[in-house]
Amino acid sequence: MKTTPRIQRRSFLKAAVATLAAPAIAPATALGLGGRAAPSERITVGFIGTGIMAKAYHLPELLKMPDVQALAVCDVDTTRREQAKRRVAEAYSKETSYKVCDAYIDFRELLARKDIDAVCIATPDHWHAIPIIEACKAGKDVYCEKPLTLTSAEAKRCIDAARKHKRVVQTGSQQRSSIFGQFRYACEIVRSGRLGKIKSVTVGVGGPSQWCDLPEEAMEPGLDWNLWLGAAPMRPYHSALSPRGMHNHFPNWRAYREYSGGGHTDMGAHHYDIAQWALGMDESGPVEITPPEDPKATGGVKYRYANGIEMTHGGPSGCFFVGDRGTLHIDRGILKSEPESLAQEPIGKDELHLFESRGHHRNWIDCIRSRERPVADVEAGARTVTIVHLGNLAYWNHRKLRWDPRAWTFLGDDEANKWLDNPRRDPWKLPEA
Repeated sequence: MKTTPRIQRRSFLKAAVATLAAPAIAPATALGLGGRAAPSERITVGFIGTGIMAKAYHLPELLKMPDVQALAVCDVDTTRREQAKRRVAEAYSKETSYKVCDAYIDFRELLARKDIDAVCIATPDHWHAIPIIEACKAGKDVYCEKPLTLTSAEAKRCIDAARKHKRVVQTGSQQRSSIFGQFRYACEIVRSGRLGKIKSVTVGVGGPSQWCDLPEEAMEPGLDWNLWLGAAPMRPYHSALSPRGMHNHFPNWRAYREYSGGGHTDMGAHHYDIAQWALGMDESGPVEITPPEDPKATGGVKYRYANGIEMTHGGPSGCFFVGDRGTLHIDRGILKSEPESLAQEPIGKDELHLFESRGHHRNWIDCIRSRERPVADVEAGARTVTIVHLGNLAYWNHRKLRWDPRAWTFLGDDEANKWLDNPRRDPWKLPEA
């Protein structure tokens, strides 16, 4: 099959908005005059975190849906918060019945609103888990950016909260939805057995993060730096972590352990997710994690599943599957198999068909109404990010680890089990479910 140019990460935002420009259709009985649902029939949403992903992706997608109503925005940065508030007001400027969009610095005030049904979380990674859990406890459904959490303990707690409070939680792994439809097709190819028995998988993404060593800069006016840091250790402000004013780039907090798992969790949350989906492991994970021989290496960690399949961090960008009948390489803009015929035929009626999501946000809203689990359910997101966290722990500590994916714990390794969560600055403890 012909290989198309790879869509780079930063071009994703333009591709996302353009590809998902098809009209979002609300239930026919809910639509009122002008194609908008009656106010009483709309899902009301609040936005927690209004940086580049919210600005370029989440706000445009949800604001155009006729059965959704944005009621509030929250951000620790005044400039971003006020810009998002204006964006919402402009989107609804012709609706006489619409109330003013409220803006908050503290997400807890937004969650206290009884008139908000759901929240969209697009904060830095270290600020995902607490809002997810507290939103579930407050009876809100959740869409959260990937990677779902900063630690494995947080990932398990998010599952617990979603299940206990019967919430719909969509992880922002958009590759499972129609914007990148070839990923679903690739997973169907693998799971239908066209490659034969899978022997190995490689996942080509960036490496783990390192401790933050940035120097101090003058504080950004209008930023609540203490609240931006949250549970992370107190440190001086630097614009690489929270850029000044409105910006159109991805901030570099992803490079540092206090806030993220690096390139490994960033794109790994997408591509390991596809590997998990293709292997049918959405409710499980590897049982053994082995670091590379070189303690300074940032690639080469190996994961072994209980069925013997070995997955390696490295190789070409995206996912590369090796079976006893052929190979398959899937990435953004790439779907290539050897022999070529394996990826040329549509999935037949007798082969495995995965759920076809017509849009990641659309799927979330539809599931809020139906109470079904979304295409990137909280457990899928939690299992995927935990794979990356396990790999990072193997890199950072240069230790072979044995993992029990059912018990969510390391086997016979009390020291490693202490690594499942980070120390937390008061008052930001990991909430109970």
